Amino acid sequence: MARQMNIGRRHLGVLRRLHKRLEGTDVRWAITGSLHLALRGLPVEVNDIDVRTDEAGAYEMQRLFRPYVTRPVALRCDEAIRSHYGQLLIDGIKVDVMGDVELRDEQGNWQATPELASETESVDVGGLRIPVRSMGSEYQAYERLGRVEKARLVRAWLERQGGEQSSAA
Repeated sequence: MARQMNIGRRHLGVLRRLHKRLEGTDVRWAITGSLHLALRGLPVEVNDIDVRTDEAGAYEMQRLFRPYVTRPVALRCDEAIRSHYGQLLIDGIKVDVMGDVELRDEQGNWQATPELASETESVDVGGLRIPVRSMGSEYQAYERLGRVEKARLVRAWLERQGGEQSSAA
């Protein structure tokens, strides 16, 4: 697939492993961040894999991928983001797991992000349907986090698509 040329083989291999292990479980998950943007064909460097889920999903992923846990899931926050966060290392690729993500608003209050099911689409990756966040949701998150360059890239993609598009890639 031409649109995936900037995604390393190891990243795709880990993505396939995640999909295989999570398929058929109760874990609701979606790829977000730079890998998601690269899967949509945007020119971004992919260094890690970001997985968004809910609180229960984060702890279940920790259980399912126990041998790969490098940072156990726990409620963590920084200046802008709070979530049940943990880290895996699979085949040398860092996987960030984020459950029940909240973003800090301008007044300093924590605001829950939309429920994952309401903003999840899927893209085809080598015959697998990989759940991803909608590009509209990605755009809003990058805007709220002040990540101007990525917000600009996503906005341009949305404009080329004629607005928000479901199950597109």
